[in-house]
Amino acid sequence: MGKGGKQLGTYSYQEVSKHDKRDDRWIIINNQVYNITNWARRHPGGSRVIGHYAGQDATDAFRAFHNDLDQVQKYLLPLHIGSVQKGEVNTNYSLENDFRDLRENAEKMGLFKPSYLFFFLHLAHIIAMEVMAYLTLYYFGTGWIPFLVSVCLYSTVQAQCGWLQHDFGHLSVFKNTTFDHMVHFFTMGFTKGASPSWWNHMHYQHHAKPNVMGKDPDVRVDQLFVVGEKMPLEVAKSKKSNMPYNQQHKYFFFIGPPLLFPVYFQFMLFRHIFTRRLWKDFIVVMAFYVKFFYLYTSMLGLGWALVYYEIMRVLESHWFTWVSQSNHIPMDIDRDTAEPWIRLQMKATCDIEQSFFNDWFTGHLNFQIEHHLFPTMPRHNLYKIQPLVQSLCKKHGIPYQMKTLSQSFIDIVKSLKHSGQLWEAALHAHHVS
Repeated sequence: MGKGGKQLGTYSYQEVSKHDKRDDRWIIINNQVYNITNWARRHPGGSRVIGHYAGQDATDAFRAFHNDLDQVQKYLLPLHIGSVQKGEVNTNYSLENDFRDLRENAEKMGLFKPSYLFFFLHLAHIIAMEVMAYLTLYYFGTGWIPFLVSVCLYSTVQAQCGWLQHDFGHLSVFKNTTFDHMVHFFTMGFTKGASPSWWNHMHYQHHAKPNVMGKDPDVRVDQLFVVGEKMPLEVAKSKKSNMPYNQQHKYFFFIGPPLLFPVYFQFMLFRHIFTRRLWKDFIVVMAFYVKFFYLYTSMLGLGWALVYYEIMRVLESHWFTWVSQSNHIPMDIDRDTAEPWIRLQMKATCDIEQSFFNDWFTGHLNFQIEHHLFPTMPRHNLYKIQPLVQSLCKKHGIPYQMKTLSQSFIDIVKSLKHSGQLWEAALHAHHVS
């Protein structure tokens, strides 16, 4: 009997796994079973991110996303319907227990405590470069050299602010939802001209189920590309697309990095704003455009201000695409097999070697493994937890991949070529049969 006189039951893992439908969702957290069917629509992180764990044990995912467990527990209490049967065999118990011990040690080491100086200096260097981008044209004129210097500075602002907004979006700076959201709106909305709510909607799903087809929006790319080992076979079997995927490692250079931000993201973020009536996001995004065109049209005229803007977006898009895909596209991509948190993240991510440049260039996403395991850990502490993660992986025989920056970029193209060849072979086999 639970609080309020509610009758609680006991359930097997197998029974819980049956409740994974849109209109019937149960999850397990710390061996307790919760019916989230109706509440999922009100979930602050979005219905999809919590729905991706329907029918599964979400203990470590739950812990990874939430800073204030006491506050969240208040929401869980009315959803509690019982517990997992005693004596149920958890084949991943040893690994999961060691991972939870690792997280506890990280908390004791203070690795979840942010350095406000670090984030202040990072924001300061972004603002300084944005001012320099404007002053370059203001003082030196609009010739080709100052134009290119200015646009490169502004592209760097956009890329670096992309990494910084990522920290506030993950609530890893203030550990206070209100404060982090406020600065997230400033960095993502006013400084970058994008919707913070759209970013949360997409990125939280990615973290919940990275490289999981049908759940991670980052691998929902089959209209243009096939990735991994399974997607090429499924697409070939369906025969729904006429894209020449066997050439995707070539056309990636023309429609991947150059167009992701200027075309696809621009369309998607405004569609998200209007379909969900996110007027606060709309106001802050429009404030960016008013600021930009007010400042640059006065010096360049509207036509060249538009050219400046598009060049900036293309350069930013290249920077983001190569960095973000280097950690994921060459890794395992599959349907959801309800892997435990650490195995799921390790299969989908890899690290890039540490250096001052790599840390800055990637926004510390060269520690992608550690970031995915502990998404609310401030990025300046990720290198400290890396040796402990490596030891845990070694103990349990889990591959831990680390590459050079150049190799990680090469592997994007190699993996696209490999997936394209798989598609071509599967398509030929289906035609023959």
